[in-house]
Amino acid sequence: MKTQSHFISTLLIAAFYACNISSNNDLEGLSSVAATQNATATDTLHVALAGNAYVTNLPSGAAEVITSYGLGNWTNPSSITSVYVRLGKTGTLNVGLTAKVPSGTSNIKVTVNGTQFNATLTGTSYSSYNIGSVSIADTGYVKIDLQGVNKTGGYFADVSQINISGTATTSNVVFANDPDNYYWSRRGPSVHLSFTPPSGNTAEWLYSEISVPAGQDKVGSYFMANGFSEGYFGIQVNSSSERRVLFSVWDADSGATTLVRKGTDVVDNSFGGEGTGGQSYLVFNWSAGTTYKFLTHAKPDSAGGTDYSSWIYTPETSTWRFIATWKRPYTVTYLTGLYSFLENFNETTGYQGRKANYKNEWIRNTSGTWVELTTARFTADATATSDQRRDYAGGLDNGVFYLQNDGFFARYVNYNTNYTRTATGTPPAVDLNSLP
Repeated sequence: MKTQSHFISTLLIAAFYACNISSNNDLEGLSSVAATQNATATDTLHVALAGNAYVTNLPSGAAEVITSYGLGNWTNPSSITSVYVRLGKTGTLNVGLTAKVPSGTSNIKVTVNGTQFNATLTGTSYSSYNIGSVSIADTGYVKIDLQGVNKTGGYFADVSQINISGTATTSNVVFANDPDNYYWSRRGPSVHLSFTPPSGNTAEWLYSEISVPAGQDKVGSYFMANGFSEGYFGIQVNSSSERRVLFSVWDADSGATTLVRKGTDVVDNSFGGEGTGGQSYLVFNWSAGTTYKFLTHAKPDSAGGTDYSSWIYTPETSTWRFIATWKRPYTVTYLTGLYSFLENFNETTGYQGRKANYKNEWIRNTSGTWVELTTARFTADATATSDQRRDYAGGLDNGVFYLQNDGFFARYVNYNTNYTRTATGTPPAVDLNSLP
C-alpha cells in the first residue's frame, strides 16, 4: 500500500556526483525506454535501468547510483548493478545494452541468468551494444548483472537501458515502463489483506498477530498489522541498526489529529507527504521468528471526536506496551475498513524479498463479545495492477494468512482473491482492564 512517505530519507541523487550523470540532451535520439511489453522475435524491447535496476553490491565508499537516466557513477569494479525483467515464455533471449563512455575504453562483464559475457565499450555518445544470447528454460524473472572489469577513463560507463529480443520476448514480458512512477516500481508492489466483520458487529477493539520468518525482515519493510479507515499500526525495519513499532492516525479533513497521551520512550510528531496526521513510534529491536501481538481501540469521545489507542505485546518483556492515544476531531466512529498490509518504503531495496504471516485476527464488538475474523481479501496496489511488477503474493500458508512482495520471485498470486482460514475458536487472552 502506498502510505505516507515520511518514513523515507530523501536521497538527493540529482546533485550527487552530477558530473558523472547524463543530461536529458544525451538521451535524445535513443529508442523510447517505455516498452510495448510484447514484440515479434525480431523486435527489441528497451528496459530502462531507471525503473528496473538496483545496485545490488555496493562496497564501502563506492558511488554507483540509479538515477532517472540509468546507472551513473560507475567507478568501482566490485560494484554490481542488477536489472530485472519478467518473461512469460521460454526460448531464446538476446541481450544488449545502451551506454556511453565519456573517455577512454571500458571492459565490462554482463551476466544473464548465470551466463557470463564480456563487452568493450567506448565512445562519448550513447550507442547500442549486442552482448549475447541465452536459452530461457522457464518463465519468471531474469536477472542481468553489470560489473566493471577494467577501464582507461575515469569511470566505466553511463548505461541507460537493457535491450532484449528473441522468441522469449514475444509475449507477456513484464517490466516497469512508466517513467512517472519508476520510484514506486523500484519500491515494489504493496500487498494487503482486507477483513470484514460478520454482519451486525461494530468493532471497538482489533487484535492480530504477526510473525516475520527469518531472513524476510529486509530494510525498508513495514509489516502493518492493525489498519483501519483512519490509521494503521505495525512494525518496521528502518535501517540495519534501527527498528520501530509505528502507530499513525490521519488528520480529519477539517482538523488536525492531536496526541492525548503516549507510552514510555515513545516519540510523537506529525507527518506530511502523502497526507498529514499524527505519528507515534517506539524504537524497539523486534526479531524475526517471534510472534508479536497488536491491539487497537477506538472510542468516540462524546464531543465530536474519536480516540484511537494501540498496544503491542512483546515476548521479550512479557508485557503489553502502550504506544499512544490520538484524538481525531470531527470523527464519530468505531473501527471500520479493517486491513493489514506489507510494503517496502525504501526504493533501493526493492530487489530484496520480504514475507510475513498474519495470524489470529479478532475484533471485540461494542457488546463486549470477541468475534473471529477468518476471511480476508488479498489485494495489491497500482504497481501490481498496472503490471509494472509481478512479484506479489498473499493468501493462506499452513492455515494462516500471509503476504509477500519484492525479490522478483517467479510465481505470483492473483490479487482480488478471497481466502478463508480455519477458525481457532479461542479468543485473545487480554485483560483489557489492566492495559497500561
